[in-house]
Amino acid sequence: MRALRAGLTLALGAGLGAAAEGWRWRRRADARAAPGLLGRLPVLPVAAAAELPAVPAKPGTPAGGGPGELAKYGLPGLAQLKSRESYVLCYDPRTRCALWVVEQLRPERLCGDGDRRSCDFREDDSVHAYHRATNADYRGSGFDRGHLAAAANHRWSQKAMDDTFYLSNVAPQVERKHVSAGGKVNVHKARFSETEADGKSYVKYQVIGKNHVAVPTHFFKVLILEAAGGQIELRSYVMPNAPVDEAVPLERFLVPIESIERASGLLFVPNILARAGSLKAVTAGSK
Repeated sequence: MRALRAGLTLALGAGLGAAAEGWRWRRRADARAAPGLLGRLPVLPVAAAAELPAVPAKPGTPAGGGPGELAKYGLPGLAQLKSRESYVLCYDPRTRCALWVVEQLRPERLCGDGDRRSCDFREDDSVHAYHRATNADYRGSGFDRGHLAAAANHRWSQKAMDDTFYLSNVAPQVERKHVSAGGKVNVHKARFSETEADGKSYVKYQVIGKNHVAVPTHFFKVLILEAAGGQIELRSYVMPNAPVDEAVPLERFLVPIESIERASGLLFVPNILARAGSLKAVTAGSK
């Protein structure tokens, strides 16, 4: 993979959706107050869970109606955004993994005092115990705890590196001894349908541990490369969560961004175009 360019790089994946326009402007106004990386990102992939808007009652409608009344006893689920020092993720309680992770990469953040030997994988206690992965789920499973936001990308701060060891930032990954080229882009997860002998298509995947942590069939990574002059380049990769021959060049796994958007139900390009106006998408065979 080409070295990081001047300017910033956003590594995106495991699920990105388009933010609502009104929320985008409100996010900019609130950015200074947001903790961790969330307060430093210019664009986020999904709208944060917001309070239901107050809707005036219409004449003749029963008293006590409206969205506020519907949420009187709370809503069963909202987008679970986790803002860490080094990344932002949206957690999927069904799979016990992240839907997507965003990390911002700069050359100066790749070095520093962060020491991996001082880090331990740990449960994310901000996730309800019903929906949380544990280290025991991985024990004896045959899968590694694969970082989504990589620890090595955040040596600039011990706290930033520590944050990458939450199990909410981890997905079951084929053991490292089987990974070669895949280890370079093993960031973010996806599951694709397969057509079986009966002619029907299914989405199937393994789960591990008593908490049924979902094993991705594939990983994807989307790189938004911003040059010092403001030019934007987009690179998107998909790799199987399986052994990869080290002789296979990384470029072999470049795919059109549309294929990731369609398979994942996520949108990347609209957010980028809304801010940059244009971009160059690099796919296999591009120069």
